[in-house]
Amino acid sequence: MRDRKKAYLVLADGTVYEGYSFGAECESIGELVFTTGMCGYMETLTDPSYSGQIVMQTFPLIGNYGIMPEDAEGECFLRGYVVRERCDTPSNFRCSMTLDAFLKEKNIPGIYGIDTRSITRRIREYGVVNACITHSIPKDLDEIIAYRVPQDAALQASCKEITVTKPEVIRHKVVLIDYGAKANIARELVKRGCEVTCVPADTPAEDILAMDPDGIMLSNGPGDPADNHYSIEQIAKLMGKKPMFGICLGHQMAALAAGGKTYKLKYGHRGANQPVTDLAGRRSYISTQNHGYAVDSPLPPGARMRYINANDGTCEGIDYPDRKCFTVQFHPEACGGPKDTGFLFDRFIAMMEED
Repeated sequence: MRDRKKAYLVLADGTVYEGYSFGAECESIGELVFTTGMCGYMETLTDPSYSGQIVMQTFPLIGNYGIMPEDAEGECFLRGYVVRERCDTPSNFRCSMTLDAFLKEKNIPGIYGIDTRSITRRIREYGVVNACITHSIPKDLDEIIAYRVPQDAALQASCKEITVTKPEVIRHKVVLIDYGAKANIARELVKRGCEVTCVPADTPAEDILAMDPDGIMLSNGPGDPADNHYSIEQIAKLMGKKPMFGICLGHQMAALAAGGKTYKLKYGHRGANQPVTDLAGRRSYISTQNHGYAVDSPLPPGARMRYINANDGTCEGIDYPDRKCFTVQFHPEACGGPKDTGFLFDRFIAMMEED
């Protein structure tokens, strides 16, 4: 039987959940959120959009197929990891290490053996809350209460230098602005014949246009979209100049660049089972999502709502027909799925061919 060291998940309101420690033996404060994915925990752990957050999995058993580094979507920026039950004996021919070993390697504290169902219901009722993973219950909650995801989270999660990925046959050239991009965005473009030039989040619009791309991708990323003043200014300069496709944070910042507003959701949409409805045809798709903010109504001038969330009616996609741009809140590049909306990359390709 494994040695079990007690750990505590302490919420900003003083609620304490007792469990057991795994991963790195350190303490950490973050924004506590939950994700409903039944698989794909490797992709969750390495999604830069979770930067600054303690992530809780609602699916009860995590780690049963181990860790496969080649499936990573990016760096691990989590502040902590919460599961009901962790698996120490994964079964997968591709497995290279256990979940526990991975968290230790990345210096991420974890806690298991707690009632994740109860915590999920609490977040759904009262909203996301700051929390701390600790080995002793703090007497003072001020530091937990005061925490917020860093304002420069997207810049921290971005690449630091320009990289170029080429397909065997180059049909189009795309600049991918990296605000914390998942690796599969570039893979989806490359397999469609795009040379992808990935640039840091603070790259000036003038430098991007000087590269003379056929199209521009705005990636996903962490944090409050309204914090990214410089990036929003650059997007405003780029809109209408080249065909543009934005995902998640890129979707939100494009709306801000066009004159719209965003707001924080009560507990966000995180998981691989989020339904979105296409208003152009009344067809719905199941999507992967990971966001805590949404574009508010009314939409900016010239923008058209294209997709809405079938559960709560929030904005899931916008078309900007006069600016050669469309954006979506969900993840058409999702790994490990669902892949229902992968056709949006084909729409982007068609836009570049028509331009």
